[in-house]
Amino acid sequence: MSMSFRAVARTLARPFARFRSTGQRIGITGFTLGLLLAASHPLLAHDFKLGDLQIDHPWSRETPQGAKVAAGYLKIVNNGPEADRLVAVTGEIAGRTEIHEMAVDDKGVMTMRPVETIEVPAGGEVDLKPGGFHIMFLDLQSTRKEGERFAGTLTFEKAGTVDVEFAVDAMGGGAGHGAGNDGGHGNHGG
Repeated sequence: MSMSFRAVARTLARPFARFRSTGQRIGITGFTLGLLLAASHPLLAHDFKLGDLQIDHPWSRETPQGAKVAAGYLKIVNNGPEADRLVAVTGEIAGRTEIHEMAVDDKGVMTMRPVETIEVPAGGEVDLKPGGFHIMFLDLQSTRKEGERFAGTLTFEKAGTVDVEFAVDAMGGGAGHGAGNDGGHGNHGG
């Protein structure tokens, strides 16, 4: 049983038959696609939860072959009534990992230094982003390319440890991730 092209086209067009103009058909198609995109957003989310803490989109930049360091970024939201502290981080790509802070002193000199912990206030949030607090992956064991992911963990003083995945964005920075601001680490992964 074979249908002609015209018969198939008429069958496929039936749901749109009540919309007489091309504009109406395009509008309803766009609306339908928008609904599908909105419904699929949770599937695309890259967030992790640990008790009252929410970790939003851990990411890093692509690292060139031979790079020795890379940086990681994320947002921590504390929905709880008590402050907590980020005390340790790991990344499968690194021999060791540190929490760092980038700051500009009163003379305008940018400095980077390791910190022991980062406090996440009750009902507040902390952004680990280029130019501020961030994670340093040191003694890289492997490099990652844009679109890949790598495993890591975040350990908090009260909430405990959560497994996360760092998404790898383009070397120059990803959209929505401070593109153009490399946080003082240059193009070697920071």
